[in-house]
Amino acid sequence: MKSRQLPKHFTTEIKTQITLDYLLYLPEGYSKTGKKWPLVLFLHGAGERGSDLSYVKRHGPPKLVEQGKSFPFILVSPQCPDDSVWYTNILGSLLDEIEKKYNVDKEREYVTGLSMGGNGTWKMAERYPNRFAAIAPVCGWSNLETVCKLKHIPIWVFHGKKDRIVPFEKSEVLVKALKKCGGNIQFTVYPNAAHDSWTETYNNQEFYDWMLKNSLDRKEGKDNTSSLTQR
Repeated sequence: MKSRQLPKHFTTEIKTQITLDYLLYLPEGYSKTGKKWPLVLFLHGAGERGSDLSYVKRHGPPKLVEQGKSFPFILVSPQCPDDSVWYTNILGSLLDEIEKKYNVDKEREYVTGLSMGGNGTWKMAERYPNRFAAIAPVCGWSNLETVCKLKHIPIWVFHGKKDRIVPFEKSEVLVKALKKCGGNIQFTVYPNAAHDSWTETYNNQEFYDWMLKNSLDRKEGKDNTSSLTQR
């Protein structure tokens, strides 16, 4: 019997235009010199999604800047649209654009974020494993099977022991896996904190000092020492 279904082949090209709003902070003295500045990409959590950029100022470094704090780095804080998650290809394109327009030290780019942004932090490092000098996921989660690909990156993980929204174990298993494969990992546990493990983290000057000491050509802690602290 002759077949009534014919094999065919279809090829097309689809182009999509993406718009992403973000807050940009330039450090004091940026316009006075031609020096290159470190860059921090901050990724907010699910509660700050939308089209109102003021939401991004609720937590983390953008909140501190709004309160008057100065940072010695360029701070890029995008806003994830409603009903969406952090897409690494879009964020990568945003960073490319920032690098073109501003005096960015490409040896000293960092990413940090909380909750959904903590997951985005892990994902950005996996997508661009040679781009960031250090990463700091706060109460995030990631893929256990691929985390050892990041063992060369200085990582500081933060999580509240009593977190019920993103369980503490989500970070714990990643840290254990990285320790086992020789990762450059630090883990701070807040024994009495629930989901909000970010306020104490981002209020801690030690965090920024650690982050800014790392660069792609000179990473701190090359002995891959692992440590855990509780606060």
